Amino acid sequence: MDTFGSTAWLWDTPDELRFDPASRELVGAEFQIVGEAADREDSARVPATPLAQPGGLRADEARGFRLEATTELCRAPGDAVLTCLRDLDVLDEPLEARIGIAPDVAVLVQRGAVVGWSLTDPVRYLTSGFDAPDPAPPAPATRLLFTECLDIMTTPVFDSLRDRDPAALARLRVLQDNLMHQREDRHRVEALTALIADKAEQYGNW
Repeated sequence: MDTFGSTAWLWDTPDELRFDPASRELVGAEFQIVGEAADREDSARVPATPLAQPGGLRADEARGFRLEATTELCRAPGDAVLTCLRDLDVLDEPLEARIGIAPDVAVLVQRGAVVGWSLTDPVRYLTSGFDAPDPAPPAPATRLLFTECLDIMTTPVFDSLRDRDPAALARLRVLQDNLMHQREDRHRVEALTALIADKAEQYGNW
């Protein structure tokens, strides 16, 4: 409670950056994964440079502000990196900086403003609630399940699921079954299982 910055109000869900009131240094962040997945061509336009530099953020002054949630999810091959952008217009100009604010997490800066964020190796950090992630490397099967879960949770597959398209529902059933029978890496798999079980309850008819 003793922090300031961007925060949610009622049903509003912006991204959140929280700062220490004394030092004005960043002490916490919460980002929303958007459901609007960019197509492969746009995702391939995400620049590889500049590389993320470890650093942090410091507020100019101790006051509240609003940080709009991003609107576009760009997925690298194999979901090795997830990049969420304010909009696809960001890809029309070079980035000024990638500022590392935590291991594998960076905010993207363009024209002096935060225009997105990225997470490298997202599977490594899968966890339930506020539990600490499993320090062991993810199993290869978990990586495949993670990609399938992201497919289900984002456009265009999610649109078909909401329309209760038989092929999308069948895909959800298969995914739920595969998660149930994945024996290794259970800490991460249980986080995915809870996510998919919620969608099965909402849209499944079995």
